[in-house]
Amino acid sequence: MSNRIITISREFGSGGRTIGKEVAERLGIPCYDQEIIDKIAEESGLAKEFIKERGEYAASSSWWQSVSTGRDYYGHSQQDDLWRMQTKVILDLAEKGPCVIVGRCADFILRNRADCLTVFIHASMAKRAERIVNVYGEGNEDPEKRLHDKDKRRKAYYEMYTDTKWGVARNYHIALDSGALGIEKTC
Repeated sequence: MSNRIITISREFGSGGRTIGKEVAERLGIPCYDQEIIDKIAEESGLAKEFIKERGEYAASSSWWQSVSTGRDYYGHSQQDDLWRMQTKVILDLAEKGPCVIVGRCADFILRNRADCLTVFIHASMAKRAERIVNVYGEGNEDPEKRLHDKDKRRKAYYEMYTDTKWGVARNYHIALDSGALGIEKTC
């Protein structure tokens, strides 16, 4: 394998987490997703739910509101601390050996590594809505609204901490449409 680290960035509902786990299994390497949350919780004492929600999603779908929310007099926030811890954990995992890392801005954090392949998984709104209803059982809320809200908050978080456009194909080595290809072919 020429690239020993693969990062999977994804739109909500595109199957990126499933794809990351399957690719790692096929390559016989670890996949880090929930494990990152566990490691940060262990090192920081922060609640896993807080890390899960704030380690990839902005507090608001508005970039400006996210930047200004929860900051003290000096401009410091607990989410900034979480970003630093998350960055450290991802860098440490990348040093351990070949792996797949799902989400959490890993593509940006590891951008200067020659041995890192960055992948963005996307799909049409209809395919993603179908997936979250069928796979996740999401049905109480309008699936398209939920997809839009999650992606908007993920985008705001990514752009707040990376100053890079989220989901733009030229910012990744590979962009794959899991809705057109299917999960198996995308893997």
